[in-house]
Amino acid sequence: MGKPRAPYSMEEFSFIDGVKEATEKLKSQGYLLIVVTNQPDVARGWVSREVVDLVNKHVQDSLPLDEIFACFHTDKDNCLCRKPGPGMILEAQKKWNIDLSKSFLVGDRDSDIEAARRAGCKGILVGEKGDYPDLLSATQWILEQGN
Repeated sequence: MGKPRAPYSMEEFSFIDGVKEATEKLKSQGYLLIVVTNQPDVARGWVSREVVDLVNKHVQDSLPLDEIFACFHTDKDNCLCRKPGPGMILEAQKKWNIDLSKSFLVGDRDSDIEAARRAGCKGILVGEKGDYPDLLSATQWILEQGN
């Protein structure tokens, strides 16, 4: 339907161009790298939790990430963790002692930016309608901020 979605198998998975370079640049400058991801297709029965866990493990093994937090609820569940709710961000804040006022959340949906706002960090929208075309260009801007 023209919307991006998570892969339903490892065969469908691939990294977006520039993601490895962007995460390596951020990590080399001391940034904590945490992914917060909505995965409602598990609750909808469209993909298994095992596949999502396998993809997330591959992502974490391939990139210099510190952790991945995932919400498996749908909008109907009205949970606090599902973005635009700030739950996963606040959970990461507690676990990793994060100063959210000095933090950035880079996302490709308005719900990502709203979650960042609700949690008290700077949201950066990437993609066609975003502040930046991709993660690599957003990374360059983040590094120029000198936090």
